[in-house]
Amino acid sequence: MWEIILAAGWPIWPLIFASIIALAIIGERFWSLRVEIVAPGDLLPEVQNLLNQGTIKKDVIAKIKEHSLLGEIFASALINSNTSAAHIKEAIEESGRAVNFKLEKYLSTLGTIAAVAPLLGLLGTVIGMVDLFSSFTNSGHDVAVFARGISVALYNTAAGIVVAVPAMIFYRFFRSKVDDLIFDMEQQALKLIESMGVRK
Repeated sequence: MWEIILAAGWPIWPLIFASIIALAIIGERFWSLRVEIVAPGDLLPEVQNLLNQGTIKKDVIAKIKEHSLLGEIFASALINSNTSAAHIKEAIEESGRAVNFKLEKYLSTLGTIAAVAPLLGLLGTVIGMVDLFSSFTNSGHDVAVFARGISVALYNTAAGIVVAVPAMIFYRFFRSKVDDLIFDMEQQALKLIESMGVRK
């Protein structure tokens, strides 16, 4: 591996740096976008049970808010439980925007890496081609410089693709997962409003 990095030259280092960031984001998003952390299925029945018992107090709402991202949305509805349905929905939408921002954290960076990696690879290719053509002189050509130019060009082209493809795949995957989580939380929030029996 080290021999490949040396053969690829300095243009490979931005790609290595980008790949490390991409791997870190992918690992972090896999951990943070788990359903049991974002929108656990047992929270709605638990809150509905508390509503039926009439034990929703400020300290209980605070615990619900800290429970998960779905809990933040539920808490915004419960805090405004004495208002109209329209006002509660508005509070839920505002909380939902904040939750959506948290769910999409780092995804724009991952998408940028997916888009930029091929360009970084192309930059390495161009630099390799420049080295390649510089090997030609009036007296012939330097075989070592020629070979190094080919190595820099090919390795960087391949590295750009290797970094970009997984980054794009996981970017699309996480975007789809965020959309699914948002839809699920919206449905649960509507069920909570129905359970609260608020006035129109």
